[in-house]
Amino acid sequence: MTARAAMLVGPRTYQLAEFPVPEPEPGAVLVRNELSGICGTDKHTYEGYVSQYTGSAKPSSTPFPIIQGHENVGTVAAVGGRVLDFDGEALAVGDRVVVSPNLVCGTCFSCTHDLPYTLCENILDYGNTISAARPPHLFGGWAHYLYALPGSRIFRVPDDLPSEVAVLAEVFAVTIGLDRAKQFGAYPAEGFQMDDTVVVFGTGPLGLCHVAKARMLSAGTIIAVDLSARRLDFARRLGADLLVNRTQASAADLLQLVRDSTHGRGADVVVECAGVPAAVPESLDLLRAGGTYIEVGNFSDLGTVEISPNRHLCSKGIRMIGIPGQEAGAYGPGMRQMARTLHEYPWREFVSHRFPLDRVEEAVTTAIDPGSLKVVIDPWLGAPSG
Repeated sequence: MTARAAMLVGPRTYQLAEFPVPEPEPGAVLVRNELSGICGTDKHTYEGYVSQYTGSAKPSSTPFPIIQGHENVGTVAAVGGRVLDFDGEALAVGDRVVVSPNLVCGTCFSCTHDLPYTLCENILDYGNTISAARPPHLFGGWAHYLYALPGSRIFRVPDDLPSEVAVLAEVFAVTIGLDRAKQFGAYPAEGFQMDDTVVVFGTGPLGLCHVAKARMLSAGTIIAVDLSARRLDFARRLGADLLVNRTQASAADLLQLVRDSTHGRGADVVVECAGVPAAVPESLDLLRAGGTYIEVGNFSDLGTVEISPNRHLCSKGIRMIGIPGQEAGAYGPGMRQMARTLHEYPWREFVSHRFPLDRVEEAVTTAIDPGSLKVVIDPWLGAPSG
């Protein structure tokens, strides 16, 4: 029995491949992939931006060939012995699950000092940093099966959460920065408070999830900024109050709108989700004195930009939170919240396009187009069931 996969063998070059379907070793789990989202990181890797974790103890470069796809939902197909999910329940064949993309060592400084597990010095990422040349090869979601190595964090999907929504679990878990901002600050007006004005700069899937999360966490005015009218309209349906299309408004126009909406102060919280370095200085300008800035959009190293340490940082006395990824504890609450709000938010409409494996390049270029929302790979689309 073999599994089909779409491999990225180099920038802008995909190949279809067949691999034997493995029996899981003790502690491993074989997951039959159902849907796999296309992330901004996947798009950047496809375009040739292969440097990641560049500010960490061990910077990495994409180990081609890889099977991309780290936003996955699927069904347990086989289990290597007794394996527990994140809540301590034994996994069984047929369980619908989400697998965290990150596998950590447990022994480095970050792991032993309770830092976020995405800061592990020896981190491995499904769909990102594990080469498909390594047996048993199936280390990404753009394949019929995903091989989850021993030590993987696996989360059971609530029965009432459709798979086309559960595929957002990893993205929604990355909104942990807003939760951290709730806990942040030595002074009462710091961090993220009820009724705060929040700017979400960039409303691709990640930004849209931040809009929804900010509304869930009792934000006041939410201002969504993007280049796409479609995405901005979806942001409105998720709770945004003011929409700014940057193709029609200058940076000065945006700054004035934010100030007019905040009695001249600026936004209390700015979340940068645009995924381009140039967005950083522009979005920093929108923040009030003592405000909180959450940088979550620039995981891949796309280069540097100039900021003013005085004007952007010190004179304003801002707080900054860099988010390198999701946290394990955010998956369960996030999926349960999405399930609870299925009738309040248009979660079921989030997936705008589905593509089979043999149209993977078309899928990625569609995801790059700002007219899309969430583009997913359905590995079994058009294939015999198995």
